[in-house]
Order: sequence, then structure tokens, then C-alpha cells
Amino acid sequence: MARAAQAARGAFSVTAATPAVPRFSRVLIKLSGEALLGGEDYGIDPAVLSRVAHEIGELRRHGVEVAIVIGGGNIFRGAGLAAKGMDRVSADQMGMLATVINALAIQDALERAGQIARVMSAIKINEVCEDYIRRRAIRHLEKGRVVVLAAGTGNPFFTTDSAASLRAIEVNAQLLIKATKVDGIYDADPVLNPAAHRYETLDYDEVLHRKLNVMDATAIVLCRDNHMPLRVVNMTDPGVFVRAALGENVGTLVTTLS
Repeated sequence: MARAAQAARGAFSVTAATPAVPRFSRVLIKLSGEALLGGEDYGIDPAVLSRVAHEIGELRRHGVEVAIVIGGGNIFRGAGLAAKGMDRVSADQMGMLATVINALAIQDALERAGQIARVMSAIKINEVCEDYIRRRAIRHLEKGRVVVLAAGTGNPFFTTDSAASLRAIEVNAQLLIKATKVDGIYDADPVLNPAAHRYETLDYDEVLHRKLNVMDATAIVLCRDNHMPLRVVNMTDPGVFVRAALGENVGTLVTTLS
């Protein structure tokens, strides 16, 4: 009888194992449009979508509430055409529409992976997604839905990096994760310079002073002034989003050091 009870307890300890408790219960992930390219020259690589959906699913299984801000550079970059003579406002509005396309693609991938997702746009496009309303977005998160935020801030001249910082603050995220193709912030381009140094931690003002190319200055200032920690990670590293949410030292953390 004692052996049977002990065996039962052992079996229970294996099957009832629960995920580690995350340090951050609500995060916002910034994905660049270029990250969705994968091996393609233009558009969206379905394999990348599937991998992102899997990583988000792992976060949700740990009980983390997830919002996503997506860029549109894989389809259209407004600043690029504006530099070649197109009206900047029109170019940026076209870029906003590109982010809606990406957001719908992410929503579809998440739903195919068994997650419930909502797309919310900063510009009105009610036939395909919801308007961004802060309280509604928070309610979606509380209900366990992944919220994909499209169209940037809805204003020209503002990047999706700035939108990510703004939305993270608005929805009361505890951590902003910037998903890139490198494992943190370097003092030089690690692709061009193998000797480039990776920072483990940085102060917001240090990022601004050194003009480190991680997010635009507006985004960094928003994070600094609202005490929003920013962690820059390599999105191709399996499990990196979960590890960031658990508080592990992955990538580079930008915060107030003093």
C-alpha cells in the first residue's frame, strides 16, 4: 500500500508539472515587418508566421498576456518612398495599411495554432478588424486573447517602434520585447564587424547618447519617461519570448540603471 501511494505521488509529480511562473504577466512584442520575410524577398514567409505563432502560444501557456505591434516594411516602407519624392503623409498611410495586412496574417497563424486573437487598428477599417480602443484592448488581454495592434499610432511621421512603446504603456504592459534578427544591442553591426560588443544592460540615456540603432529616439524616450523596461532579443532563438517573460537575462535589457 505504501509503495502504491508513493508511486501514485511520483506519477502525479510528473504529469501535474506546471510551467514556471513568469516574472512579467503582460508583455508587448514589437515585430518588424522585415522579420516576416524569412527567406523571401518580398511579402510573408509562412514558416516564419508558424514559428511566431508557436512562440506566442508558449507564452500564453505560461499564462502571459500578449500584445503585438507589427511593422510593414516587408510590404511597404513609407519613409523610403517619401525620401524619393512621394508625399510623406500619403506614404506613411500606405505603410499603415501594410501593417494591417501583416496583422491579419499573424491573427490567422495564431488561430490555426489554437490561440484566440484580435486585430485592432489605429485607423478605421472596420470591415476587417476592430478599432483600437485602449480599454477594449485591455479587456481582450484579460480574457486571454492575443491582441495584434496595427496601423502604428494612426498618425504619419511616427514609426511602429514609437507605436510599440506607446501601446505598451497604454495597455499597462510590464515589459516591451523588441524582436530582431540579432541577439541584443551591439556597439557596431555584428554582421559587418565580428568583433562588435554586445551589451547585456543599457540605460535609456546611454542608448540615446551613443545613438545605438535599436529603436528611434521617440520610442526610447517614451520608455524612459514611463519606466517601461525594454528587452531586445533574437526572435529566431527558440523559446526566447518565454525566457524573457520569466525574467532570464537574454538579449539586451534597456532600463534605468541609476
